[in-house]
Amino acid sequence: MFQKIDRSTWKREEYFNHYLSDVPCTYSMTMRIDITVLRKKNLSLYPTMLYLIATVVNQHEEFRTAFNDHGELGIYDWLMPCYTVFHKSSETFSNLWTEYSSDYKIFRAAYERDIEEYGSVERMDAKPDTPDNTFPISMIPWLSFEGFNLNLQKGYDYLLPIFTMGKFQFVDGCCLLPLSVQVHHAVCDGFHLSRFVDELQEMIEQLSTN
Repeated sequence: MFQKIDRSTWKREEYFNHYLSDVPCTYSMTMRIDITVLRKKNLSLYPTMLYLIATVVNQHEEFRTAFNDHGELGIYDWLMPCYTVFHKSSETFSNLWTEYSSDYKIFRAAYERDIEEYGSVERMDAKPDTPDNTFPISMIPWLSFEGFNLNLQKGYDYLLPIFTMGKFQFVDGCCLLPLSVQVHHAVCDGFHLSRFVDELQEMIEQLSTN
């Protein structure tokens, strides 16, 4: 599940050392994703985007590179989304995670089971035993934004991507969803993030629910 990297032959070693130690650098990028097709199909937005984002993440090693509990650098074979659920009564949120499947219907069913069982549990970690191979996704559905940045005091050793969605808006007949992605420059460059956005948009257009 976690494959250690042989850093003596790793093609990214020079860049990794530079952006992890010499010039520690994380960065975020916010873009508007066209989700018009999803709206026309009347799909529930949150679980569908969880599935789509996780699918693209699992296609590329740069988004699955991390340190394990022993401080070893490696790549997870696959990742699962760990996402937030809001509680209106207490104005707090909980973290849930759902087993990933490349099959949309299987993932959607697993998500719905998790929401039913843990969605009303008002604790930060509502579903217990969060695996190491998860990555964070959250949503701010009350506000549309053009920029979003997380400031992590001790975040320079955290290598996995962090995703934040906002409130969608209709612009010139298109439904646009703000999506912010925070990544570590040691493992992810602008090219990789641009490719992620292109592939996510392509998956949205091609998603089949049959």
